Amino acid sequence: MLASRFVSPVEVAPHVAGAAVDLTLIGAHGPLDLGTPIDATPEQSSGACFFDAANISREARTNRMLLADVLTAAGLVNYPTEWWHWSFGDRYWAYVEDRPNAIYGPAGL
Repeated sequence: MLASRFVSPVEVAPHVAGAAVDLTLIGAHGPLDLGTPIDATPEQSSGACFFDAANISREARTNRMLLADVLTAAGLVNYPTEWWHWSFGDRYWAYVEDRPNAIYGPAGL
């Protein structure tokens, strides 16, 4: 039941269309602090999973901004409730970028 709250139907899911990725940062000594693990729910993280969450460390904020700087320069957009979720070409990307339609989506058979 919890998964159905967060997982898009296959017909519209950006990950299965190749239009979204979940990313984190890794340094020489392992994962960098980004405030929460990937896939942390709002309930588990007290809302710290939101990209602009106020309840994260300065280091996590700096690392999120680094991730954002690199990915937005490449044309991706962040899904704001998940700091790790970045899209290019899906319906959310088209909305944020004011495009007439998505590039990627379900294929007809």
